[in-house]
Amino acid sequence: MSGRGAMARVRLRLLGLVFVVVIALLVATSVAVYQKVFTPVVSVLLRTDHVGNQLQAASDVKARGLIVGEVRQIRTRGDGAELELALQPDKVGLLPKNVSARLLPKTLFGERYVNLVLPERPAAEHLAAGDVIDQDRSSSAIELERVLSDLMPMLQAVQPQKLASTLTAVSQALQGRGEDLGDTLVRLNSYLAEFNPHLPTLEADLRELATLADTYQTAAPDLIQALDDATVTSRTIAEQRANLEALYGGVTTAAQDLTGFLRANKDNLIRLTEASRPTLELLAEYAPEYPCLLKGLTDFKPVMDKAFGAGTDEPGLHVTLEITVNRGKYRPNQDEPEYRDKRGPRCYDEYPAPQYPPDGPIRDGSTPPPAGTSTGGSVLGTAGSADATSPSAAAVGAGSGLGLPNSPQERGFLASLLAPQLGVSPQQVPGWSSLLVGPLYRGAEVTLK
Repeated sequence: MSGRGAMARVRLRLLGLVFVVVIALLVATSVAVYQKVFTPVVSVLLRTDHVGNQLQAASDVKARGLIVGEVRQIRTRGDGAELELALQPDKVGLLPKNVSARLLPKTLFGERYVNLVLPERPAAEHLAAGDVIDQDRSSSAIELERVLSDLMPMLQAVQPQKLASTLTAVSQALQGRGEDLGDTLVRLNSYLAEFNPHLPTLEADLRELATLADTYQTAAPDLIQALDDATVTSRTIAEQRANLEALYGGVTTAAQDLTGFLRANKDNLIRLTEASRPTLELLAEYAPEYPCLLKGLTDFKPVMDKAFGAGTDEPGLHVTLEITVNRGKYRPNQDEPEYRDKRGPRCYDEYPAPQYPPDGPIRDGSTPPPAGTSTGGSVLGTAGSADATSPSAAAVGAGSGLGLPNSPQERGFLASLLAPQLGVSPQQVPGWSSLLVGPLYRGAEVTLK
């Protein structure tokens, strides 16, 4: 019995050992099947400068969105990393030998995968076991990788719950509005298509805007000073608000009163304007005379100051008496005042007196005295001298040629005659001497020796 028992225990132990071995083989087989050890693959090598933490073993290998293999192993080297890719044999024929690879994330927060990029001009040969694939170094690939690399730290800094709330709100806002959003994008595309030809003009405007900004920057201190001054003005207006309100009220009242006055007297104003037209036309006709008249009034002031002794030790009226020709007594039906002077605007010198102008006295209806032969002064708007048949012209022809008695011409002539006898210059001969000797010489012939 002891021998049978021993044999039974040995057999049971052997059966247990076989069972353990079988279980181990089953586990090993399951692991091998999971690791696709028995799956035929084409192994190729991918060389890249870095892989990041999101790329792990067993990550997908895709080509145009189709899974064509997986990452079996990741090894590091001095200047980068090497990835062993296990490609499916039935998909290798779709991949040319000059294919390149990009490491892209599946989602913003997901793991990375290997994306095989087919070139525009694929090679005639396809990938084979042991081939080496280089990382895509085109500008678009580098920019895409840089964008994703820069975006990841920013997304990690954002609180996930807030980001989730934002994305949920955006999703709810866009839900059911796909068609409207599509129409908006189409319309935006048409706008941009029309706007693109005007981009050079926009660039030129932006350059001019930069120049304008520089100009404003240069003028900024002056603008700031102007604003400061405007602040003072605004403060003054605010302080004088009550006075301004009173002023505006007064102006409003005055405007209302003026409106009522104009409304009530509009016909009178029209008639006044119509009645004033002949007067205004007459004033316009004599307009050339106004400068001379004003100048004469201005020059008359120092003459009057001298006549009244202004600034001298002899204040009072200083006059010079001159004896003129008797105008005769008043004659009815001959000396009635009337205005018959139609010579228009004219200007005379201060000497001789304006009541005896060189072109004849003012024609006021009276009989004028004989006039002198002086040609001083000028007539505005006239051509020629006085009519030779007028009384003035006749008097001149019959006179002595020295003008009126005691006139400046006569005084000057008598001064030149008396100066040698008195031993003085003609300017020093007294003015009243013409009153004494004038009647003696008048009408006589004088000879100078």
